[in-house]
Amino acid sequence: MPLTPVSLVHQYLLRSAERCPSKEALIHAGRRVTYAELLARARSLSGWLVERRLNVGDRVGILTDDARDYVTAYFGVLMAGGVVVSLNTQTSSRVLASQLGRCQASTLLTHQKFVKYLEADDIIPSVGTIAVAGGCPEGLPSARWVDLDRVLYTDRGEACRDGDGPPVSPSSLAQIIFTSGTTAEPHGVMLRHSNLVANTEAIVQYLRLTEHDRLMVVLPFSYSYGNSLLLTHVAVGGSLVVNQTFLYPNTVLEQMIAERVTGFSGVPSTYAILLNRSAIRQYQFPDLRYLTQAGGPMAAKLGHDLKQILPQADVFVMYGQTEASARLSYLDPGDLVRKAGSVGKAIPGVTLRVLDAEGRPVGIGEVGEIVATGYNIMAGYWGEPEQTARVLRDGHLWTGDLAKMDGDGYVYIVGRQSDMIKSGAHRISPREIEAVLLEYPAVHEAAVVGVPDEILGETIKACVVVKDGVRCDRQDVLAHCHRHLPPYMAPHHVEFLAELPKTSSGKIRVAELRERV
Repeated sequence: MPLTPVSLVHQYLLRSAERCPSKEALIHAGRRVTYAELLARARSLSGWLVERRLNVGDRVGILTDDARDYVTAYFGVLMAGGVVVSLNTQTSSRVLASQLGRCQASTLLTHQKFVKYLEADDIIPSVGTIAVAGGCPEGLPSARWVDLDRVLYTDRGEACRDGDGPPVSPSSLAQIIFTSGTTAEPHGVMLRHSNLVANTEAIVQYLRLTEHDRLMVVLPFSYSYGNSLLLTHVAVGGSLVVNQTFLYPNTVLEQMIAERVTGFSGVPSTYAILLNRSAIRQYQFPDLRYLTQAGGPMAAKLGHDLKQILPQADVFVMYGQTEASARLSYLDPGDLVRKAGSVGKAIPGVTLRVLDAEGRPVGIGEVGEIVATGYNIMAGYWGEPEQTARVLRDGHLWTGDLAKMDGDGYVYIVGRQSDMIKSGAHRISPREIEAVLLEYPAVHEAAVVGVPDEILGETIKACVVVKDGVRCDRQDVLAHCHRHLPPYMAPHHVEFLAELPKTSSGKIRVAELRERV
């Protein structure tokens, strides 16, 4: 039976709950949540937000690692006409204040364990309401704190049964996902309903997803990759088996077998852990149909090893950006060996070209920048019109990724124009870390580079020049970084240098520095 077309993101939940209300939508932390239950919770939250006069386009932050609460909040905010602001739970007070303050979020939905980042009651002036699940702490200094559990368990009657918040359209903003850029501050990527729907439909098509698919989710929903996993499986009425810690990979593998998982998604480091630090070779996965990989290039050997261990599973190598709602290209599983190293061709509805700096197509095998066009391309960066204009030109997304295309139209990424560090599932701006390093009293200059790592792809190395006559050791620098940065952004290594290599204009030669260290 064909699915009814949708134009708004939250209609995916409405459609699946109508088609299969008793179907398991989420399996997480010992709980099994049906589509009917998920919809009821989302409607309750939506009704509460409308009662509190949430306006169309108001931003609502979501900070939780509870899958049920995250998905409830995600769809509840959209049903109320709000804009989801996805927040990484590996955060700090500084990062939260910056991100929520920049987008002027009016509401924050979070969990008790993250209140520690919000103890200064005036930390984010724009946020008028902080709704806390897991027990609202006592003695908090203002009335803006609300018990989220009470909100979600309150039936607001038939008035909210159709998610009747303020009207929204496909062109309305649906979500902001922050992703570090080449400046000291991360960019808030603005995604419309139409962007997310277009990308979701394309992924469902090439992965051939149905209501029978059951996906193991180890990636955070706050990332664009994790966000696409959520939307595609809710869209078809599939099930999400969620275990996002990934501390014990064998436990994840056993859960995949027990829950008859048909799909698994990860970044390169995810698969490196499975191949090198788990007992995957000792298990059988009779229900596993496909694997997807994005977030960095897949080494040819890694793809070969996966096929050797899981011969029945199709391996989809994919490429994308948050600015494209997640996905831009995929390599058909049948081409994994023949086109090893390629990220394939554009997904349905997207056009990819490789252009020179003047916007002219480069020749076959020549290097240029990937430029993408499609309905999935973002509306722009929140509050950054100049940066938006640099990457969005006449409706085309200049990705900043350098690549070449072969005679068959397959794309091969060869590098990035920026100096972003890709560590595990994270995209990290060196400048954000450098700004924190320079706050340490003993530091004169600092530069941060990524160095190769077998598991993470890259780890973070801080190159530090100490002020004359001042003593400083590695542990002091690392302790300072851990106090002021989320864990995934703290450097793993520190090297003290007499000076940093620079151009005549005083700019640090990052490529030379990286080669030196």
